[in-house]
Amino acid sequence: MASLMIQGCGSDVGKSTLVAGLCRLFANRGLTVRPFKPQNMSNNAAVTADGGEIGRAQALQALACRTPATVHMNPVLLKPQSDVGAQVVVRGKVVGNYKARAFQGLKPDLLATTVDSFRTLAAEADLVLVEGAGSPAETNLRRGDIANMGFAHAADLPVALVGDIDRGHVIAALAGAHLVLDEADRARIKGFIINKFRGDPALFEEGRREIAARTGWPDLGMAPWLAPARALPAEDAVVLERPMRQPGDRRARIVVPMLSRIANFDDFDPLRADPGVELAFLPPGTPVPGDADLVILPGTKATLADLAFVRAQGWDIDILAHVRRGGRVLGICGGYQMLGRSVSDPEGVEGSPGSAPGLGLLDVETVLLGDKVLRAVEGRLAHGDAAFSGYEMHVGRTTGPGLSRPMLRLDRQGDDGAVSEDGRVAGAYVHGLFERAGARAALLAPLGVTASPGDHATKVDAALDEVAAMLETALNIPALARIAGLPT
Repeated sequence: MASLMIQGCGSDVGKSTLVAGLCRLFANRGLTVRPFKPQNMSNNAAVTADGGEIGRAQALQALACRTPATVHMNPVLLKPQSDVGAQVVVRGKVVGNYKARAFQGLKPDLLATTVDSFRTLAAEADLVLVEGAGSPAETNLRRGDIANMGFAHAADLPVALVGDIDRGHVIAALAGAHLVLDEADRARIKGFIINKFRGDPALFEEGRREIAARTGWPDLGMAPWLAPARALPAEDAVVLERPMRQPGDRRARIVVPMLSRIANFDDFDPLRADPGVELAFLPPGTPVPGDADLVILPGTKATLADLAFVRAQGWDIDILAHVRRGGRVLGICGGYQMLGRSVSDPEGVEGSPGSAPGLGLLDVETVLLGDKVLRAVEGRLAHGDAAFSGYEMHVGRTTGPGLSRPMLRLDRQGDDGAVSEDGRVAGAYVHGLFERAGARAALLAPLGVTASPGDHATKVDAALDEVAAMLETALNIPALARIAGLPT
């Protein structure tokens, strides 16, 4: 079995996309490839085929490998619930909520778990491509590390280090990493990759030579700005941006408030890509625009906290005014819970026990009790009969008279969600409602626009092939294969 770990000079340097592209590249060569990330931190998660949850990036990388996602691909997932604490998910199941200091005490056991999951994948693969987290140069985090060099040593992995030239100071970032890493960690790195280059590659040849001279690490290539990656699901909320409205457009204007613990925002990727839609994520402090056609309250890792956040921004007032003007509202998962009459957390599932009135737009109530629901689902819209496929990932049980008007009819799990009497407000627990072309068309039709044809998954698959083809020419693939231990 061959393996290679991709680490970076920081977060958001493009590690996830590079691993996804390399997964598809080697899978296209006929190899059995598996992705792996020992520890991830993200509220954008995916349901796995074996009934757990992992980071969205690893689910995408599994798709790139053309294999079902499993909990072993991301054995430790941290889902932030506050600025100092997170829900800890181990092999797909929640083990508790921990403050950062308390989490440090778990790391020795978690390292053993991550290595065991890695070996499980390695036993079934020709190649395992491993993604680090953050940067190994954050030496203050080196003690007890399970995400970068700590794992690389435990699993005996070679490392390629990625620098992001789009941020600037890439020479300093790579040379600085070489300077601060200790000798053993430095020796793990077998070469460097420059990522996100725009323009003529010849203009940075001298810079690449300088990095190689200062570090002694081989140059493994320079990836261009991978424009097709825009179609791929993102994992970090930092990528959310507001597209500009073009003069004379008649597009449905859909706005999504950026909750403080927004989760699974890749729900909206199909809308972002649809030419009939102008999608805007509203930053905190930004009012809901008066000409919005649809407001979507997204998923959240902390419903009660983000319900308070909605009120602190004044979005509750804006949304109620939007409804009075005849606008439409859709709630997904935690957003659906907020649209009801109340949300209560008697046992402190999300933090401290408490309750709060909802926005009162749906005649339902939610209690945050019970085991977390994690399952893939299929079904049809209750109005319009268009087919959809998606997944549920939530804590809480919703009850009330509003359920007599469901939004969705699931094939095996019964009805889901609720719709207001006038049909302008709706909510459901299912993520991924806009993925399939028929469901997206039915959901956009009341806004007066025609959805673009084609399932979003088809576009994602094509984008993975495009990214793989670009990396084939930009990176030194024979050298990467040799470092990983693939036969030549």
